[in-house]
Amino acid sequence: MMKKLTLIFTLLIISCNSKVDQKKLHLLNGYWEIKEVTFVDGAKKEYSINSTVDYIQLDSLEGFRKKVDPKFNGTFETSNDAEPFKIRISNDSIFMKYKNDSNIWEEALISLEEESFSVKNNDGVTYKYNRFEPINITP
Repeated sequence: MMKKLTLIFTLLIISCNSKVDQKKLHLLNGYWEIKEVTFVDGAKKEYSINSTVDYIQLDSLEGFRKKVDPKFNGTFETSNDAEPFKIRISNDSIFMKYKNDSNIWEEALISLEEESFSVKNNDGVTYKYNRFEPINITP
């Protein structure tokens, strides 16, 4: 029993120390593709090929996220639809707060590096993204 409590306590300390540095938020800018979804029960869904990519633009603590379709010539096709969001910082945690005409929701930013980031939604589902690398096939 004591070993279990020690393990749980250690995991809590490690998870508390893995906060996202606010100075890294600029790394969100760019094109991202979803790589993996981890559900609350631990089940995972991996994505090897994506037909759409997320484009994120953040300026200060406000930005937007939109879906774009990459083309083989290195360009993107998109619509004018975008989900605006604001960064909310609370107790050393960073949240991406979205609001549209029908809904308000947040995603906690749980990791952010140059080539990847992860968010967890209010339902406890974690989404891992990798930076998108376009395929450029030109004749």
